[in-house]
Amino acid sequence: MTLRALVVGAAAGGGLPQWNCNGPNSARFWRGRSESGNGLAAATQSSLAVSADGASWAVLNASPDIRAQIMALPQLQPRDPASFGLRDTPISAVLLTNGDIDHVAGLLTMREKQRYNLFMTAGIAEVLDANPIFEAVDRDLVPRRTVALDAPFELIPGIEATLFAVPGKVPLYMEGETVDTDLVGEQTVGVRLSAGGRTIYYVPGCAAMPDWLADRLRGAELVFFDGTVFHDDEMIREGVGQKTGKRMGHMAMAGPEGSMAAFEGLGVKRKIYVHINNTNPVWRPDSDERRIVGEAGWEVAHDGMEVVL
Repeated sequence: MTLRALVVGAAAGGGLPQWNCNGPNSARFWRGRSESGNGLAAATQSSLAVSADGASWAVLNASPDIRAQIMALPQLQPRDPASFGLRDTPISAVLLTNGDIDHVAGLLTMREKQRYNLFMTAGIAEVLDANPIFEAVDRDLVPRRTVALDAPFELIPGIEATLFAVPGKVPLYMEGETVDTDLVGEQTVGVRLSAGGRTIYYVPGCAAMPDWLADRLRGAELVFFDGTVFHDDEMIREGVGQKTGKRMGHMAMAGPEGSMAAFEGLGVKRKIYVHINNTNPVWRPDSDERRIVGEAGWEVAHDGMEVVL
């Protein structure tokens, strides 16, 4: 038995390019369509898929791009109708790590009377339950299975998952006048995934690295981790927004409180950045920032990247 991890979408909310953006990365994509060799590859919004056998898959977070992602990834496309019928999917489960739009909106695409299990914490379930639009996803066919933190469960045959709290915040659409950006509870979680004696961690959103979280990740075989921004004030520097990474509930890659520094000495064998904002200069292979993360032992995910353990 193997553990397969497929990057369904490597970008943060909005994707790359963002539909209304002419910042350096998005503009390089728009120009690159007509200037050979000058562009960047597009990236869709954050999601990972895992499988133990290559036949049954679980998708971690259902992004607004899920239809285009399935179209681009044969692993997730409907199988032979002679064996599986005219309506089919190898996706057996969806697991949500928070209630952000870029992680739940894809459920509305996956509403066509198809059976799969939908896993989440009770806190995330409350977010869905409070919005009647998600009743379009038939509960009789797609049961909402609430999972307690730190309680292992079978995600799909062959894969055990465990949800654990990481510092984060409530979704943007639930923010009030005062925003706590590093809440610890059921609203933002990471996932430990195990199969055949191999283990990976998926943490697409994380606001800080307290000692207890560092201890959990220490010595891990593979960690997919929040890479939203390189500089905390990146959006302000580029003139495309006023929020820092911290205000959005995400660690920066760089700096004394950044993820590169936080992972130093943890002995993680392989580290891959996911959930990368369209402003992040690591998207550019020729950037200093891309060189810096590489020298620190990090990889930058891309759509369709597959890791087999």
